[in-house]
Amino acid sequence: MATITLTVNQAIRELSDIDPTTPLLWVLRDHLGLVGTKFGCGKGLCGSCTVHLEGVAVRSCTMPLASVAGRSVTTIEGLAGEGDELHPLQESWIEQDVPQCGYCQAGQIMSAAALLNGNAKPSDDDIDTAMSGNICRCGTYQRIRKAIRAAAEKGGAA
Repeated sequence: MATITLTVNQAIRELSDIDPTTPLLWVLRDHLGLVGTKFGCGKGLCGSCTVHLEGVAVRSCTMPLASVAGRSVTTIEGLAGEGDELHPLQESWIEQDVPQCGYCQAGQIMSAAALLNGNAKPSDDDIDTAMSGNICRCGTYQRIRKAIRAAAEKGGAA
C-alpha cells in the first residue's frame, strides 16, 4: 500500500499500511486518535461524523481515505485552532446549554461552523437548511439554532 499524505488540523500526516478505501472516520479515530468525530449511522445520513474537507462540511464515514489525499481536513479537535481558546460556536454551545447526551454535538458544531464560514449572518431558514442533515435524538434543535445565532453575533466564523 502506498503512503497517503494529508493535512489534519493543520498538521501534515503521512499514513501508510492503511487500505485507501478505509473511511476517513476510522482513520481519524483508530489511526490518529482523534475520537471527537463520532460514528452514527455509517451511511452519511445522521451527521455525527461531520468534518471539514478544505472548509466544506462532509461526512467522514463514507469518505474513503484515498479521496482526501493531499487535502486538508479539520476535525472538532482542530476547529478552534491552536491554544486553549474555544471556537465561538463551542462557547455558544456551552452558554446555551445545548447538549444533552452530547453524542451528535461535534457533528452539529462542524456543520454550523461550515454554515457560518459561508454566511456570517444566517437567517433561521438558512440555519435550518444547513443543519437539516444532522440528527439529534435528544431534540435540542431549538438550542442549536439559538447557539448558532449567538455565535454569529460574536463573529462566529473562523
